[in-house]
Amino acid sequence: MTEHPVRKPFLTGLVEDLPADLRGAVVAIGNFDGMHRGHQAVLAAALAQAEAAGVPCLMLTFEPHPRSVFQPDQPVFRLTPPAAKARLTAAFGLDGMIVNAFTREFAAESPAQFVEEVIVGSFAARHVVVGWDFHYGHRRSGTVDSLQAAGAAAGFGVTVVGPFEDEGGAVVSSSRVRAALAAGDVGGAAGLLGYRWFFDGTVAHGDKRGRTIGYPTANIRTAPDFGLAHGIYAVFVQLDGARLPGVASFGRRPTFDNGAPVFETFLFDFAGDLYGKALQVTPVSYLRPELKFDGVDALVAQMDRDSAEARAVLAATTPVSGLDLALADA
Repeated sequence: MTEHPVRKPFLTGLVEDLPADLRGAVVAIGNFDGMHRGHQAVLAAALAQAEAAGVPCLMLTFEPHPRSVFQPDQPVFRLTPPAAKARLTAAFGLDGMIVNAFTREFAAESPAQFVEEVIVGSFAARHVVVGWDFHYGHRRSGTVDSLQAAGAAAGFGVTVVGPFEDEGGAVVSSSRVRAALAAGDVGGAAGLLGYRWFFDGTVAHGDKRGRTIGYPTANIRTAPDFGLAHGIYAVFVQLDGARLPGVASFGRRPTFDNGAPVFETFLFDFAGDLYGKALQVTPVSYLRPELKFDGVDALVAQMDRDSAEARAVLAATTPVSGLDLALADA
């Protein structure tokens, strides 16, 4: 993949606050959860259109996820919450990520209203780029065909990007990425994403047991919809601009309390207070499943082996793409 330099300034904002100087842009539209290689094909097509026309390139996305609005009792594992999606959008080279609030009222609007009020009214879009399966408006009744017809009538161009297939000929999708992460296959997820998946969290106080056994950890409480497989991982952590290696355990700590899931990271060769710090965690390799040990000594012996393996894995790790490199350097 071509490395895309970050453009400055990068705007993250709401549709209603779009600056006048960004009207007339090329706009890529979609949910883009995961920002996987299929989504990147849409963004690349939008960038090409924008660069040819000499205008800005923007992403229009929707928050919260539609399933959270219509099926709140069935939480969806968000691969890229808004902050992560914005980081990826900037790293890919766009000029901004614009958010349209997704509400029941918005979802009830007709396809024609969406075109008139958002694409034409808010953006005065010069050109729109969407994926082949894009739908919009009430009951998803708007299609790529109706969007192209609307564009012809209103004076904006429309590019529809077809399905993106992986090296095995299967279409890349967010559901496949979720399935890979649920199985602990972070390498497979990276192949679908075109970068190593990461998540953000804030270090919380735990029971401080780790420091008594020589493994003090940075603990992150995860949401109920966090769909990563429980187990032990080699990880990189972004902290205050530095990229630090470590080994992490995600799960219920069966040797001790079998409690609520927590992501616990031991940073190699690090000393300092992490409580309240914002971390970006990138699981690089799944080392083994979470296990229950007969005692602390057996657990520590295994942690020593996990740490040695994680150090070796991380020392040999290289970026999977230019986008991955940009994220690592961010």
